[in-house]
Amino acid sequence: MAATVFERLEEKLRQASVAFTVSRHRPVFTSEEAAAVRGAPLASGAKALVVKAGDAFALLVIPADRKLDSKKARAHLGAKSIRFATREEVEQLTGLQPGSIPPFGSLFGLATWCDPDLGAQATINFNAGDHAISVQMSYADFVAAEKPTIAALT
Repeated sequence: MAATVFERLEEKLRQASVAFTVSRHRPVFTSEEAAAVRGAPLASGAKALVVKAGDAFALLVIPADRKLDSKKARAHLGAKSIRFATREEVEQLTGLQPGSIPPFGSLFGLATWCDPDLGAQATINFNAGDHAISVQMSYADFVAAEKPTIAALT
């Protein structure tokens, strides 16, 4: 039986020897709901956005209290056009529903880009492949484990 995205994420974090905590809660579908159920600041949410930049898909990670600046993202990704992936594309690329994607593009063969403003938070929180499972870890450990390209995206 194939491992779930959560199981693959857990294994990745264990192999990277980083500390993390897992919480299970009622399903959440917005960043605001997630922050409330976690008892954490909205800005600590690591919002993972699947985008199509030119001909390639990528995973962009931004603080949950911010909006993507498509002009900045296009410039950093070297793409003439950028758009959010459709629900169908997200499901095909990740096997997940939008809103449940962890900020680890490497789990899906996608390049990961991260806005540096997320680093203003000592710890970050994100859904871990399920609307009812969250992970909390330090921003520094996230960067060490995923090695995203850091670029201003908001």
